[in-house]
Amino acid sequence: MRVRWNGGELTFRLDPEDEITGRAADDHPVKLATNSCEIRGVPGDAHDDLWAVAAWTIVAPWTRRRITFDRPVSPELARALHDGWGVEAGPVGGTARAAGRRLAISYSGGADSVAAATIFPDAPFVHFRRVSHRRVPNRWPHYRSDVLAKLAVQTGREVTTVESDLEFTLAEPRPGYPEHHAVAAGALLLADEMDLGGLAFGYELGSRWLGGDRYLLRYTPDNLMWAPHGAWGRLFAAAGVHIVLPVGGVSEAVTMRIALESPLKEQVRWCLRGTGGPCRTCGKCLYKELIQAAVERRPMETPITASRPVARKWQEPPPYGGQEMIEYGCARVPGIERTPFAKAAQYLRATEESTAWLDHCYRPAIDEIPGVWRGQVAEFMATRVGFMDEAQTRRVETWGTETWGTER
Repeated sequence: MRVRWNGGELTFRLDPEDEITGRAADDHPVKLATNSCEIRGVPGDAHDDLWAVAAWTIVAPWTRRRITFDRPVSPELARALHDGWGVEAGPVGGTARAAGRRLAISYSGGADSVAAATIFPDAPFVHFRRVSHRRVPNRWPHYRSDVLAKLAVQTGREVTTVESDLEFTLAEPRPGYPEHHAVAAGALLLADEMDLGGLAFGYELGSRWLGGDRYLLRYTPDNLMWAPHGAWGRLFAAAGVHIVLPVGGVSEAVTMRIALESPLKEQVRWCLRGTGGPCRTCGKCLYKELIQAAVERRPMETPITASRPVARKWQEPPPYGGQEMIEYGCARVPGIERTPFAKAAQYLRATEESTAWLDHCYRPAIDEIPGVWRGQVAEFMATRVGFMDEAQTRRVETWGTETWGTER
């Protein structure tokens, strides 16, 4: 792979061994649509390693053996690419970037992101906004990135919105981030200007430790995407921008509760389709409504029925993506038998007692946060959430080893 930056425009050319259809870090197949993209409004004098990592978040799925940058990278960064992906990077030269002093929030506006922002009320936001690509038709006009950007500004926090068409580098399965970390491409290029030493994401317990709904569905302490000792964690650290997961030890029930109690609650938006509010008809709205109803101890309010395609998976036996939260919701929502999750509730037979661990914080997640920011997260969790006891900790660390759907 050969990459070149011209201002904020990235172009890349595949080497003979590279492939048009590659795989992201979560092993999901992604097909390349075009070999260029743009990140707008970023400074031209960022450290060379920052340009390299920003490019890698975009081209990693299609790179097999080597990557040639248009500027030298430090030996430390080249080593992180080799150790993490087996890729030879060059040219090598110069010195590594020293970490800055500030933490920024990679802010999406969803409940998890708002929860992370609530823990760090003084941290600036960097918000990624998708814009159209000049050569790739936008077949997803219902994706309302403009609404999310406006809501970010309405928070009253210090917000830098980075506009980019990098999601249109994907032809299949749809426009999106080539790697999950590509959402940070703009923040990386702003790191020197903003004096960043860390970037906080809203990834929670399910994504960090339990495999999320995309790839593993089991307890995974060595998650290569989000563990600080994983490939991506080491790469970001080599560029002086540590990955920080303030809510990495709590469930989506906890992040939902924190977000709804936050000063930013009016700006919470997880749906990318609605304009005046969530669309209420997509799969994400259905999933989040289950969690919100469980947190608020009320019946679900949704027009979606069990016969709708977006609810089809909940009519089948487990395992499910995000299963810990399906169990949590089924155990707490009044009248769950009259919702699209009725079948799932019958299969799972979850109770409040069996899901109580999801109301507390998994303590090892605190130890992963760099020391300069660890104390603030630990204090928040101790006073606002509480930590898991030994038995609840075991529930996390045995997740996925039991037979799904049996009494626990």
